[in-house]
Amino acid sequence: MIAEAGLAALWLAATLAGLQLLLAWLAVARGNADAARFIRPLAVAQGVLAGLAMALLIVLFLISDMSVYLVAANSHSLKPFIYKFAGAWGNHEGSMLLWVAVMSLAGGAVALFERSLDRATHFATLGAQAAISLGFYAFLLFASNPFQRLNPPAVEGQGLNPLLQDPGLAFHPPTLYFGYVGLSVAFSFAVGALLTRQVDARFARAIRPWVLGAWVLLTIGIAAGSYWAYYELGWGGWWFWDPVENASLMPWLAATALLHSASVLAARDALRAWTVMLAVVAFAMSMIGTFLVRSGILTSVHAFAVDPTRGSFILILLGLYIGGALALFAMRVHTVNEGARFDPLSREALLVVNNLLLCVILGLVLIGTLYPLLTEMLGQSVSVGPPYFNAVIGPITLVLMTALVVGPLLRWRRDESGAALRRSAPAIGAALVTLIAVLLFADRPIGWLPLLGLVMAAAVAVASVAPLWKRNLRRTPMFTYGMVIAHLGCAVSLAGMASESAFSSERLAAAAPGDSFEIAGYTVTMEGVRPYAGPNWTAMEAQLVVRRGAKVIGTARPQARYFTDPPTPTNESIQLTRWNGQLYLVLGEALENGRWQLRIWWKPFVTLIWGGAGLIALGGALALVGRVRRERKQARLARASGAEHPQEALA
Repeated sequence: MIAEAGLAALWLAATLAGLQLLLAWLAVARGNADAARFIRPLAVAQGVLAGLAMALLIVLFLISDMSVYLVAANSHSLKPFIYKFAGAWGNHEGSMLLWVAVMSLAGGAVALFERSLDRATHFATLGAQAAISLGFYAFLLFASNPFQRLNPPAVEGQGLNPLLQDPGLAFHPPTLYFGYVGLSVAFSFAVGALLTRQVDARFARAIRPWVLGAWVLLTIGIAAGSYWAYYELGWGGWWFWDPVENASLMPWLAATALLHSASVLAARDALRAWTVMLAVVAFAMSMIGTFLVRSGILTSVHAFAVDPTRGSFILILLGLYIGGALALFAMRVHTVNEGARFDPLSREALLVVNNLLLCVILGLVLIGTLYPLLTEMLGQSVSVGPPYFNAVIGPITLVLMTALVVGPLLRWRRDESGAALRRSAPAIGAALVTLIAVLLFADRPIGWLPLLGLVMAAAVAVASVAPLWKRNLRRTPMFTYGMVIAHLGCAVSLAGMASESAFSSERLAAAAPGDSFEIAGYTVTMEGVRPYAGPNWTAMEAQLVVRRGAKVIGTARPQARYFTDPPTPTNESIQLTRWNGQLYLVLGEALENGRWQLRIWWKPFVTLIWGGAGLIALGGALALVGRVRRERKQARLARASGAEHPQEALA
């Protein structure tokens, strides 16, 4: 009965979404006050029911109910608890149910907590959110039912993809989904504001917490996915420009641009139409990513669906939502003026440059991702990989970093070139010192791109903390600290990427017990290889002793694993972390004469890549908390003064 209860909850939630959409139309278009009273309760109830459906699916996985097709196809009674739990969304149907559950719960949160918008825009926003949810409910109920029964029930499940049986990846998809859903809410706000012609600073302040939250979660999700690929796949890299990786990067790029644009609109009442367009583009990138990963047109460990019908359904939803929003934008853009003006040399102008560069990068990633698919449809097979992306994205990213150095140092509205140059002098000095140091002390020739990456990392790091100079740190707003830390995280990540690209070393060996290998001042000795049994896998495990000089610094035990359900070989790499980098060790296949493939990398400062991402997410979280606290303070002041809107209380 659990599966039937879950399906019933899903049908009821879909019905409420349809009713919510109808009432929102009556309230906004017809001014029906009776209809307006029920919109918010319906949104909350819909979120609860969708969340209940997801919770019931998780229960089915935890009890290993093999009479449910999804459980039998993606789990096994002997799976560890955490992977039974994660198995609920480690597949096509479950991941889509998680998506719609989170989206509906977010709609309920908008209904409960949003107070800055006028009532009509609020209702229009909830109507737009219901329309999006309705499409995904239809997708689940008619094309991807997660509660479909299996008759007769399976004796045992087929198991979860072994590559997904990792704690990092168990929680990586939900993190990304929360990010995608935050962008769907921003999209709904944009549609609501266009419908009521209320694209102004209040609209920007309403969407900013959602965009910030989505951006933080996308940052965490992308970083977690990158680190998972780094240590789990055993290939030694941290970003391959795989289409599935790009599917998560594209919404992040759009969200980054939207976040900065919304800040300009909220603070300076400028970039109105541009902000609305970015909200549409950001959600469009989420939908395109969903289409790529769930349509079956890609072959990847993340790409679950293989049924073209499902892909067509998502494509239709993409066309309806994004096409409809763009059509609405075209009809209403003449009612949205650009607001306040600013000089070419101002912080707003640099934020526009930042936006344009992010959009250029987004466009290049999108072209590189879709081009092989388009050529395949025309009968040609073309591969677009790291050489293309590194060549076109790298230089533009460095220009973007230059804008990141200058932008925070400029004043709002207008600035003087001489004063801006003086404020930029420490960052320019740091860049020159880094350039000279690398040229003098690097132990090998390095490419111009990593070299400029190191130089720009130093400049961005100094410029990031400059806004705190001569300020009262105790009275500095939390969101200013957030900006500083997030920008500093960009510098740290860039330094890690450039160092790893410039100074990595690799050894590929056929190793027998007793053999030793030198790399970057370390000696790796293979002591032996032995069989090992895990909870649902077996492995051959190497024992590698690592020395620096005569001192033993650690013992690594990389494994070559084999899973039986489903039959899959994997490599379990080991990383020995030092202050200045990681020693990365992988045991490959067995060779002749008792030898084994052994891969060894030395990756200097590679951990800075993810450490910087953590700082970026932390900065975003601090900015989010700071903005929410400030909005609440303004609301309290507004209530105390009797002002209609919080900003009036501060005037």
